[in-house]
Amino acid sequence: MKIMIVCGNGLGSSMMLEMTVNSVLKEMGVIAEVGHTDLFSAKGEVADLFVGSHEIMSQLDDGSRQLAGVRNIMDKAEVRAALELKLNQ
Repeated sequence: MKIMIVCGNGLGSSMMLEMTVNSVLKEMGVIAEVGHTDLFSAKGEVADLFVGSHEIMSQLDDGSRQLAGVRNIMDKAEVRAALELKLNQ
């Protein structure tokens, strides 16, 4: 499974969210390849799930990608809920 974390520039917030996602996945016992990128580059990426802020996900939504939006990138409970919802579909 490949999960891409997306933010506007692919630096600060996506890196922080990547750390949160990795921590949550470990707690869940889920093995995945997790990376981070900027919005422009994400449009050319192939992944099983893209995760980012709701605003970024709305810009990435073309109807073909599995997307999970979060409000607080540091809130492990919110990130876990978003991941569980998408990974259990």
